Parts: sequence; C-alpha cells; structure tokens
Amino acid sequence: MNGQLQLAPNLADGDAFYEMLIDAHHGLDDSGSQMLNAKLVLLLANHIGDLDVLRAALAAARGKEVQLPC
Repeated sequence: MNGQLQLAPNLADGDAFYEMLIDAHHGLDDSGSQMLNAKLVLLLANHIGDLDVLRAALAAARGKEVQLPC
C-alpha cells in the first residue's frame, strides 16, 4: 500500500459490490451477519496490511477527521 487511505471513489462498479455484499448476508441470522462482517474486515485488513491506512480507515468509519501520515 502507499500509506494513505483512498477516500475518493475507487470501485469500478460500486453497485455490483454492494449487491455482492447483500447477497453474502442472504439467509444469515444477525449473529451470522455479524460474523461475516467481522471476517470480511479482518481479511481486508490483512490484505491492506498497513497500520497507518487501517488507523485512518477506523477513524473515518467512526466519523472522525482522518489524520494521514506525512
């Protein structure tokens, strides 16, 4: 990774991803959906592998101002 969180739209087809995400939850109860989300977060965090990017993503997800490293 380049050490910076990408905040500009970066999905070739965001609607297709959203549909895939919703489909992945189909048939799961609340507990199963929460487990799927947790596993997905951990898989994507591992793929990113950059703590500065992950820190910025967590801050952005909580609605806080993102502090990018210099």
